[in-house]
Amino acid sequence: MAGHIPLVDLSAPHAQIAVEVAEGWAQVLTDTAFVGGPQVAEFEAAYSGYVGVAHCVGVANGTDALELALRALEIGPGDECILPANTFIATAEAVARTGATPVLADCDPHTALIDVQSAVSAVTPRTRAVVPVHLYGQVADVEGLRAQLPTSVAIVEDAAQSQGARRNGRAAGALGDLAATSFYPGKNLGAYGDAGAVLTDDAELANRVRLLGAHGSPRKYEHTMLGFNSRLDTLQAVVLSAKLRRLDGWNEARRAAAARYGTLLSGVAGVVTPTVDDGNLPVWHLYVIQVPDRDRILAELNAAGIGAGIHYPTPVHLSGAFSDLGKAGDFPVAEAMAERILSLPLYPEITPEQQARVVDTLAQALR
Repeated sequence: MAGHIPLVDLSAPHAQIAVEVAEGWAQVLTDTAFVGGPQVAEFEAAYSGYVGVAHCVGVANGTDALELALRALEIGPGDECILPANTFIATAEAVARTGATPVLADCDPHTALIDVQSAVSAVTPRTRAVVPVHLYGQVADVEGLRAQLPTSVAIVEDAAQSQGARRNGRAAGALGDLAATSFYPGKNLGAYGDAGAVLTDDAELANRVRLLGAHGSPRKYEHTMLGFNSRLDTLQAVVLSAKLRRLDGWNEARRAAAARYGTLLSGVAGVVTPTVDDGNLPVWHLYVIQVPDRDRILAELNAAGIGAGIHYPTPVHLSGAFSDLGKAGDFPVAEAMAERILSLPLYPEITPEQQARVVDTLAQALR
């Protein structure tokens, strides 16, 4: 069997920044500024500038980022937050951890992004926020949501899969009232461990997020609110700064790889390739196709050394943790897609030869 083609390759980008990270970490070790070192503020300033918002607050992980964004809006028990049924479980977890109730919407059958009309129809007098997920590397229709939602309903972007993506010229993370992102290692902008951030143009909301993530403390031993311990550590800030300087180039390589897949797959019967929504410049965090008999196809790809995967096999309401949010048949588009979606290997350094082998193996399995 030919060499393994991973779903994600983290070794190649590390090789490009290894010296820079080693030097940065050596400085952190010398300064012993492991929490709250100057590199954290430097990254926050760089990333807020990159996205085009006034404030970036680094936190411990993406789930915390989303929860703290919601808590900054004072969302809690008795409130409802609408999110797509097709997302990673963390989106619903963050809502539930505030004490609010997750309410699900179906997804668009072409893009897999949150369906605007499904979300708007789920609004009740208790709705405090909608959480559109910028899934797979393209930006949800935040403008469409804003145009139809009551002004009392906030929009909190789940931008964990979309660092660098744009919609109608505006960056993911700059479209809602707040945005939460994850820097989990496999993301387009990934740390060397867990990390995340909250983005906003609102200084008051940014200050609340920062207080909430630091034990509610504006200064040592003064605690003005009940908070948490969720901060971006200095070592991860060094990694993220090094990667941020290369992010646009890496995303452009992802777009080239996605275009190659589109060409290679155009003649393969049975494959539905991804649809890019109007106005989107995606960053292809994942390249997700749809195929019949998906589980068999996935098994054959994996057996041939192709690191394909599924994102995500179980809609939120069909998971044990959130079975109270619906039953089979309630969100038919998300449920149908969950049976057919298949993520193919994609990362900046994937070669045309590797992609050709992926597609040849897929075509043989489909035959």
